[in-house]
Amino acid sequence: MSADRDIGPAASEAMSMRRVARRILRRPYSAMRFVLSTLSRVVSRPAAAQPAADGRATISETSKCRASLAAFCVGDGLDIGFGGDPIVPTAIAMDLPQRYARYLEHPQHLHGDAADLHWFRDGTLDYVYSSHVLEDFHDTSGVLTEWLRVLRPGGRLVLYLPDEQAYRAHCRREGKEPNVHHVHEHFSLAHVKSCLPAIGMEIEHERFPVGVYSFELVVRKSAAPSTAVGRS
Repeated sequence: MSADRDIGPAASEAMSMRRVARRILRRPYSAMRFVLSTLSRVVSRPAAAQPAADGRATISETSKCRASLAAFCVGDGLDIGFGGDPIVPTAIAMDLPQRYARYLEHPQHLHGDAADLHWFRDGTLDYVYSSHVLEDFHDTSGVLTEWLRVLRPGGRLVLYLPDEQAYRAHCRREGKEPNVHHVHEHFSLAHVKSCLPAIGMEIEHERFPVGVYSFELVVRKSAAPSTAVGRS
């Protein structure tokens, strides 16, 4: 009986997500993959947080900003580098083929490089969210341009990122080595803002510090950035 009750809502949501996938994804086969992954998410229960070596639950960075930033993640959107814990349950979950982090066992829909969102047409998503990913890329402007490309006019880029100097100071206090994947010595809110296109952007929200070493930035796309390279 319980299985029968689950199939109805699951099938309904999968059909709805298929319509979304057809609109925003560039390749037809991707739509079916996305639907199947969504169906498994609806039917199955997410697992509990993975315990750390010392027995405590591992806490994702997203869990630290969800109360503040989830309200900006409405509609059809993407969570880049989600680590098993998406900002909202309905986000398209994207990460590396082999995840760098695994906090929960939410299904992953897309596997690939955060600097190349080739699955998506121009101007189709309501939001792109990412937590603690952008600092790993040398070409901050190039990655931001790609993330902005897939946003529709009025869509939001929602970012939760580390201030590198605050992060390194935290590591010194804790006696830990900094993350070797952080490639910018002075990565900061000011740096990310300076890498945004000069026109067509409106900053809706910014906050620093958040927690020990992070910052929040929400940018609304009011027009297509002049530097963006379009894809059909």
